Amino acid sequence: MGVEIERKFLVDQEQWQQMPKPIGTYFRQGYILSDDTKTIRIRVTPDQGFITIKGSTKGISRLEYEYTIPAVEGEELLDNFAVSELRKRRYCIEVAGKVWEVDEFLGENKGLLLAEIELDSEDEKFILPPWVTKEVTGDDRYYNSNLAVKPFGKW
Repeated sequence: MGVEIERKFLVDQEQWQQMPKPIGTYFRQGYILSDDTKTIRIRVTPDQGFITIKGSTKGISRLEYEYTIPAVEGEELLDNFAVSELRKRRYCIEVAGKVWEVDEFLGENKGLLLAEIELDSEDEKFILPPWVTKEVTGDDRYYNSNLAVKPFGKW
């Protein structure tokens, strides 16, 4: 069984702009289904596609199943079945042995920077990078599925 244990934080814009970063990966991401109990997401990068099924969040954990699909099929699924969509650039940065995924949102979510860290357990200790600010783990507004229908730029 796949389980995602994740915490989410806002990123300080000024510090982020000043720091050296790896090359980010462009994501087109859309939702076929999203409600309080489950989400079915399609994600496409320049090289491949993914279909992801997630359950409801309990604490900071939820069931998650992700499968690689051809990028062309991911694009077709987004074009024909997605009811909402967003775009972002993701940067993966290692800090103290853990990978932080920093999403720089585009389009109507432009200006939003979110950092996520996946953990092995809900009580796992980790080091916060200096560019991380407020934790928003339990704030539904920052769920990607919600940002796709109620963009940050319209808050």
